[in-house]
Amino acid sequence: MFSRSNEKLISETDIFYCPFFVTSLYGSSTMKICIIGTGYVGLVTGTCFAEAGNDVICVDVDPIKIDKLNQGIIPIFELGLEPMVGFNQKEKRLQFTTHLEKAVNESDICFIAVGTPPNEDGSADLTHVIDVAKNIIRLAKKEIMVGTKSTVPVGTGDMIEELFKKEFKYPFTVFSNPEFLKEGDAINDFMKPDRVVVGVNNPHILPLLQELYAPFTRQRDRLIVMNRRSAELTKYAANAMLATRISFMNEMANLCEKVGANISDVRMGIGSDPRIGSAFLFPGIGYGGSCFPKDVKAILKTALDARVNLSVIQAVEEANKKQKTILVEKMEKYFGPGKLKGLKIAFWGLAFKAKTDDIRESSALTLVEALLQKGVEIHAFDPQATDNVKKIYGDKIVYCKTNYDCLNQASALVVATDWNEFRSPNYEKMKKLMKTQVIFDGRNVLNKTHLEKLGFVYYGVGL
Repeated sequence: MFSRSNEKLISETDIFYCPFFVTSLYGSSTMKICIIGTGYVGLVTGTCFAEAGNDVICVDVDPIKIDKLNQGIIPIFELGLEPMVGFNQKEKRLQFTTHLEKAVNESDICFIAVGTPPNEDGSADLTHVIDVAKNIIRLAKKEIMVGTKSTVPVGTGDMIEELFKKEFKYPFTVFSNPEFLKEGDAINDFMKPDRVVVGVNNPHILPLLQELYAPFTRQRDRLIVMNRRSAELTKYAANAMLATRISFMNEMANLCEKVGANISDVRMGIGSDPRIGSAFLFPGIGYGGSCFPKDVKAILKTALDARVNLSVIQAVEEANKKQKTILVEKMEKYFGPGKLKGLKIAFWGLAFKAKTDDIRESSALTLVEALLQKGVEIHAFDPQATDNVKKIYGDKIVYCKTNYDCLNQASALVVATDWNEFRSPNYEKMKKLMKTQVIFDGRNVLNKTHLEKLGFVYYGVGL
């Protein structure tokens, strides 16, 4: 069943530590899965596995979060997630608990899905990952199969494996299974994946992983098998490539403004080339979120440790930092240096992207911070992220109930997140509400031609 390339994945050490329970499990329709960590990745992963008919136990050290989840209160906003969680809880396929020992010993596979935040030097903080591995070693009373869903640097699987070799007395296998979920479309990404990457140094576990992912890959075999280190690097490489496309388009947009070109036309012209494609070619005010900024820094640190110069990716990060404040430069150019103090500015969008309440590394908040320092009075609206922003900024910002509430006597409007409901507003209503009809559109979501016909001054990105 295995190709010669797969045979190369195995070593003498892996044979000794092969989990002998795999053969007894293979062929079973329902698997018992433990997901450790109920953050974005863990909650979506566990819910989707349960949706496919598996018995899933999600574990977290936070009793308040677990209590809320058991009440049906979802800590994140993700389209389609709340009803799916509720349904699978009712069907008794999805449980939430703080009891790791019970969950580990009742499960066939354990997935580590805890956070790996950046250290000051850009490296991934593996404290939570290693703590989970140590707790599994301490608590498991049977053979175990452990996979990393968390985004981890190359060699993390080796590190975990060494811990098991030293202290665990039962057969075990450690594998990598990075996630590729887009916030706002994560359910669809998991249920209909474009690829499932598994990093294994032991091909004997492949039948089990193939069976686990079979419900999600029935139309076409999307399971891509590689060694563990390659899988770990694949996640970082994918995000670095996407970040590169974004920064490239942002720099092209800035060039367009200087030479009289239109980035929307350029985007269509290059995106129609099948070698390039149309995805991730939209210019804006920089990438943000929980993945791209963190993963770009982490891969740069990995390269530094390996004494490899990733000059392109280094430039990507630098370009993104600059892009995040480009609207401030445009505002100062319009109003005049030092003239922003005391102005009321309306803000549409605070999340790092549409369809999520995630504000981590949000370009919108980078703008907010820069404008607050210049004495601007910010009145903001976001469909989902307001509560998260309040935890950080408190009453430094005026939070509005609708996007139109922000506009009353505003000297300008900043569009910072590309929510669909911002795309077709009532322009006549906006004109009547605003004190000064000027718009700084950081996502190019509004109709420049229409706005300018109505007398608005419009600044986009690359237009």
